[in-house]
Amino acid sequence: MSNKIVTLEINLEPSDNRRLASLCGPFDDNIKHLERRLGVEINHRSDLFTIVGKPHTAAAALDILKSLYVDTATVRGETPDIEPEQIHLAIKESGVLEQNTDSDLAHGKEVFVKTKKGVIKPRTPNQAQYLINMVTHDITFGIGPAGTGKTYLAVAAAVDALERQEIRRILLTRPAVEAGEKLGFLPGDLSQKVDPYLRPLYDALFEMLGFERVEKLIERNVIEVAPLAYMRGRTLNDAFIILDESQNTTVEQMKMFLTRIGFNSRAVITGDVTQIDLPRGAKSGLRHAIEVLSEVDDISFNFFQADDVVRHPVVARIVNAYEKWEAQDQKERKEFEKRRREERDAKLLEAAKAELNSQVAATKE
Repeated sequence: MSNKIVTLEINLEPSDNRRLASLCGPFDDNIKHLERRLGVEINHRSDLFTIVGKPHTAAAALDILKSLYVDTATVRGETPDIEPEQIHLAIKESGVLEQNTDSDLAHGKEVFVKTKKGVIKPRTPNQAQYLINMVTHDITFGIGPAGTGKTYLAVAAAVDALERQEIRRILLTRPAVEAGEKLGFLPGDLSQKVDPYLRPLYDALFEMLGFERVEKLIERNVIEVAPLAYMRGRTLNDAFIILDESQNTTVEQMKMFLTRIGFNSRAVITGDVTQIDLPRGAKSGLRHAIEVLSEVDDISFNFFQADDVVRHPVVARIVNAYEKWEAQDQKERKEFEKRRREERDAKLLEAAKAELNSQVAATKE
């Protein structure tokens, strides 16, 4: 895809100051939103709009402006306001974000996110695709063993979106399965109760933003860290939501979490299906989601392997060793179950033959 910059112009007709004010929003907030999301520059004077950017993004911005202007048509003497969710849906329907990131991969361009502490780059192709999917999909699953960067990259993408003002807050959550999600008996306030379970998320935030800034953002509720149990009944708009350790959610908890997502929000769900700590007999919400949601649009699934482990090299070898053992163990279990079925069937057959023989003998007598 071409890297050249083009300038497009459009006159929005019929010219109407009230409709133009609705389109642009207070202090041009709607125009700024489009500029941030699409990476274009939009200038306007009265009904003349000028768009500067790459050909495909500039064209998409022009089409979105035309579509949104139609939505401002006066109804019963009232001019409808353009809401942020309308802009979000218009951008999603245009498909322009998918074009941006797909072309980056196809042309071998580097994919990265920026934080105050520097640029964070993926180290494997799977990680690069994971970063792209977090931009182009409303819901992204990152599934794989420890050390593959699932949580770290999700937090980096959230921080990047916050710095770009694409979202207004970050929400981090995790099932406190070790406490059975029943936190009332633990000493201290909510923060003191759940902090130990959420420490990996805090660590990533501190590294990217610094301790003092994270504390200030938490005080202002720009960053919120809470146990999964506290998500019930909420609708989360303009947010980047991360559910960590999702293999320890129940089916009901996973459904509850996924239905909290509001307009202009993105959710990333991370987990490792080999590390389930739920009580025996309880089905993992992550496993269930993989089965149920794999064909749903706007949801991406990213599966990491031992090759994606970016910790100490021995960690990758450990993961490989466990995967090999688990595969062999599963094979032996299947063979054992097969032998048991064959033995049971043989005994049933012998019993049936014996019964038949006894009936034949009784008939002869």
